[in-house]
Amino acid sequence: MNSNAQVLIVDDDEDINRLLANYLVPYGFVIHVACDGEDMHRQLERQSIDLIVMDIMLPGTDGLSLTREVRQHSKIPIIMLTARSDHYDRILGLEIGADDYITKPFEPRELVARIQSVLRRARLRVNTPLRGERDVISFNGWRLNADDHSLLAPSGVKVVLSNAEFQLLCSFLHTPRQLLRRDQLIKLAHGHVDGAGERSVDLLVSRLRQKLAESPNGPEMIKTVRGHGYLFTAAVELGQSV
Repeated sequence: MNSNAQVLIVDDDEDINRLLANYLVPYGFVIHVACDGEDMHRQLERQSIDLIVMDIMLPGTDGLSLTREVRQHSKIPIIMLTARSDHYDRILGLEIGADDYITKPFEPRELVARIQSVLRRARLRVNTPLRGERDVISFNGWRLNADDHSLLAPSGVKVVLSNAEFQLLCSFLHTPRQLLRRDQLIKLAHGHVDGAGERSVDLLVSRLRQKLAESPNGPEMIKTVRGHGYLFTAAVELGQSV
């Protein structure tokens, strides 16, 4: 099922590395291990890595900073591994480009399920692009090119979106004028997220509204339906990218 997917575990705890390697190999994964940022970069240069399991607490450069570095040049899926219960770290990890996270202590089987889920989504993005993936999507004078993640305001100003904000906006654009619960947006935007999942959606919606405020009616395009979720009110049009 995993077609020998290559997984890089970035963690300075040798016991955890050994445990995860022993557990993941029978599921068909090829495991590589790095104990810090320098080791991670060496592994990425030498191996064709399909997914990274990234611990937040690392010697030297922490996992959040390393995730940001990876995202500057690669779309390799990343699952954050953290012993922290701080919701801010989890939300920040998703904001800077992580695809999912899991909190220590955890059941190894849960990590397997998370890895399989994230890899499936990554392969779907490659093999069957989402509606509009190769098109420009227009709404209320805005233009989103999903191929390069560029968003142009009606004024012509380019608005920079984080990976999580881009995924959230795409979720709204693919389901215009449909009421979406927070748990639906979690699945559409970045897969299953437990614990702080709904709070992360509220934060992402707030940040997306702030960026859409480049135009007068921008923030109003995302309506809050109290007790239910969110509604994207703008008309959406697809056009071929140029």
